[in-house]
Amino acid sequence: MTDPDQRLDQIFAALADRTRRRILGMLLEDDMAVSDVAAPFQVSLAAVSKHLAVLAAAGLIRQERRGRINWCQIDPDGLRRASIWMQGFGQFDPVDLDEFERFLATALAPEESGDATPENHNQ
Repeated sequence: MTDPDQRLDQIFAALADRTRRRILGMLLEDDMAVSDVAAPFQVSLAAVSKHLAVLAAAGLIRQERRGRINWCQIDPDGLRRASIWMQGFGQFDPVDLDEFERFLATALAPEESGDATPENHNQ
């Protein structure tokens, strides 16, 4: 596995957890102290710190110490990598399910007896 593949694996593994996605959503609004990140969760500060470590290892956030307080902020480059990879799938048009259903109904409908070709009558 190449390094870019490993980075994508780390990013998507980090994003797979609901708590980490919530943390990212909080950090989208502003930089936050670790204790403020932990406040809304019903888990220990140590558990939140582990989530933050996973996000940092994946390159999704940066942590820095300002005085006695550890601060967290989004690292836009981490999400950009995942976004660029996912955009590769954007080349496909979204499927219009109603149109697809009409196509199937037309394609699979039994032929009318007047519309049948002569070859079909001989079979």
